[in-house]
Amino acid sequence: MNRHWLIAALVLLAPSAADAAPGLDDVVYGATVEAGRSEIETRYGRLAGGPADGADAFVIEASHAFTSRFYAAGLAAFERDPGSGRRLDALALEGIYTLGHVKSLDLDAAIYVEVEHALHGPDNLETKLLLERRKGPFDARLNLIAERQFVSGDPVDFGYAASADYEIADDISLGVEAFGELGTSRSLTTRSEHYVGPAAKIELDHAGPGELELRAGYLFAVDRARDDARGQLRFGLEYEF
Repeated sequence: MNRHWLIAALVLLAPSAADAAPGLDDVVYGATVEAGRSEIETRYGRLAGGPADGADAFVIEASHAFTSRFYAAGLAAFERDPGSGRRLDALALEGIYTLGHVKSLDLDAAIYVEVEHALHGPDNLETKLLLERRKGPFDARLNLIAERQFVSGDPVDFGYAASADYEIADDISLGVEAFGELGTSRSLTTRSEHYVGPAAKIELDHAGPGELELRAGYLFAVDRARDDARGQLRFGLEYEF
């Protein structure tokens, strides 16, 4: 595990750039991979209230787990500002490599890397340390994020994504999600933009040859995020086969 954690630390110091609103087109990633599983996923987020009311982001993504340790995906991200039309904002490739189970903490760990080609700005590299703990119907996840644009002299931006949910009935889970910023390599701070709120997930087995998962939630703007919006609506649709 020492070698794996060294790799994770080095990856987190690599370059990439943060979304205008944390979590708007993002998801809290788990730290395990199921070999042979393919997914098609869409994610949608929309800001509500404030000067940025109506701004939204939409992502469509296709992925495949080549082994029990490695997952790769390609995605297209679309954005729309208030009063303007939707446009293709970026194309990206991402991968997850699992580090294994940390017995002392009873959690799984993995590293995530995304290389993004931005159509209207500098390209980015995003890295995450993924941590997950599952125990029966309870699932808690934490993603620690380091991002930087491919621009000389730009600092590394830090952030997080976290979730905790509980399966209250077969294939129905309720919980909470949080996304936020933690400053930069020049100035770390917790007083920045944060969004937190309830989320729900429903899984439908035997939807054709695979499984369908529906997600929905509402995140409340906290701290500096309230300068732009009062919250954000989030929806997700994922098909696994």
